[in-house]
Amino acid sequence: MSQQLRIGGASGFWGDASAATPQLLAAGGLDFIVYDYLAEITMAILARARVKDPKAGYATDFVTSAMAPNLREIAVQGVRIVSNAGGMNPLACAEALREEIKKQGLSLKVAVVTGDDLLDRAEEIAEAAPQEMFSGSALPPVNKIASINAYLGGFPIAAALDRGADIVITGRCVDSAVTLGAAIHHFGWVPNDLDAMAGASLAGHILECGPQATGGNFTDWRLVAENLAEIGYPIADLRNDGSFEVSKPQGSGGLVSRGSVGEQMLYEIGDPQAYLLPDVACDFSQVTLEEVGPDRVLVAGARGLGVPNSYKTCLTWADGFRSGHVFTFYGLDAEEKAQHFAETVLQRCRTSLKRMQAPDYADVSVELIGTESQFGAMRNSGPSREVAAKIAVRHADARAVGLFLKEAVGLGLATPPGLSGFAGARPKPSPVLALFSYLTPKDQVAVRLLDEAGELQCPAFQGVAVVDAPRPDLPITPKAEKTVEVPLVDLAWARSGDKGDIANIGVMARDPALMPWIWAGLTPEHLQKVFGHFCDGEIQRFYLPGSESMNILLHGTLGGGGTSSLRNDPQAKGYGQLLLAAPIPVDADLWAKLRGTA
Repeated sequence: MSQQLRIGGASGFWGDASAATPQLLAAGGLDFIVYDYLAEITMAILARARVKDPKAGYATDFVTSAMAPNLREIAVQGVRIVSNAGGMNPLACAEALREEIKKQGLSLKVAVVTGDDLLDRAEEIAEAAPQEMFSGSALPPVNKIASINAYLGGFPIAAALDRGADIVITGRCVDSAVTLGAAIHHFGWVPNDLDAMAGASLAGHILECGPQATGGNFTDWRLVAENLAEIGYPIADLRNDGSFEVSKPQGSGGLVSRGSVGEQMLYEIGDPQAYLLPDVACDFSQVTLEEVGPDRVLVAGARGLGVPNSYKTCLTWADGFRSGHVFTFYGLDAEEKAQHFAETVLQRCRTSLKRMQAPDYADVSVELIGTESQFGAMRNSGPSREVAAKIAVRHADARAVGLFLKEAVGLGLATPPGLSGFAGARPKPSPVLALFSYLTPKDQVAVRLLDEAGELQCPAFQGVAVVDAPRPDLPITPKAEKTVEVPLVDLAWARSGDKGDIANIGVMARDPALMPWIWAGLTPEHLQKVFGHFCDGEIQRFYLPGSESMNILLHGTLGGGGTSSLRNDPQAKGYGQLLLAAPIPVDADLWAKLRGTA
């Protein structure tokens, strides 16, 4: 066993660039390449695809774009592949890949991990009546359930690799499991190697979004603007203790720095001291990030708090229909005209619904893009002369959504002047697959491994019970004789995302001396001012002293979350940008010193 394991991350979502695999293969020296294709929205899409075609329901790009053109080089180099591209149909994905391997005359072994799909047990699950883990709501009717998938871990992947698999395909596993499974196999870890597994899980979390760790979606995007077209995909050199170094292929674009890696570490982790995965509960609060060379960052200090006894399980269910359209206005009073048009459309639709004795829309969204509508109380622009009016509705009946689309387009000649738009087909109502998340005890999920050697049952390993990590002391409230208002972007990096209906914003100080001021400035009151037009739930803040950062959770903020929301940004991808634009007070002398103007 070598002392290090070198893994490249080639995919962060279904549709990621096809250039990643050849780039990582050209870099050479990799033991594994891992691919993450799945998110809640992706699973909802794949569920609909499988209903239409029993052979569909997986990320076809994995076979056609990532594997087919590169299989021969993968075989030559002996690089092993782990991917959750199986989605809703891992067996069909494996069958398609085996056909491609055979066509190319290769002898690569493909293994499949199944057991995450619990749809055939919907009646049994309904009788148990689990509650939604975030909102506490009741289970939807069984006849509306479209999919049920438990999020599996890394040990079944390791078992497949132990049996000689060259390529492992899974259904729904946690994103980081494709990396953790490779590490468990390589280092021979057991369930109680908690700190090591927490570190490898963090490595998987850094790799799972591809170039988001190497300059993509980076606050300081200008540092990489000239070479984003050739951005490098991330590589992690893992050690037996769980620490690792992040880098990218030499000569590729992008940037690996404390800021770029730190942003990705904080991305969508929720409570950083209770990051619960199937194999280990992680505490990232003491993780340190050190730049140890050009485009190379050492990450260490993750801790494991025990082994959870359940799998997070995501259920999607049919919750009516939604659709929307964008109408552009330009000219004098464009904003006022767009708002009036939206109100007129909805008024006309509601009149028709009443005439039909149909209920009102379950949700309506009007956002005037170009008027700083996303900034709420922090808006500082005057009236805009160019506006995109995004109007969307949701209803239990597709006909009511179709009515909205018909009336909105039909008012084109009865609108205030200035309406324009790129010609195209009228959108159609689309089904809403709402998300319901809950916990399933591990002993109720039968995980199986299928490969050339046959079938292997993979019972969940038992480990030490999860303990709560002690909370770190919060930064001492700073004081200064004189303060100055500074936009947060000058003080910190930030990245945001979602977990269901919860927005997650990670903020990391550019300089440790600034962290007390950042913590003191980003109070719940300040956050309510920035996000009050979105947020009507609890606001939580968590401190990570190891990286001088904080994580913010805004509950009930996303209109139901990405699978059902009508929002322009249903996954909070731009929330970090909203926060970075808002100023907070800082010690004037400290700020002058850090800027070199003291």
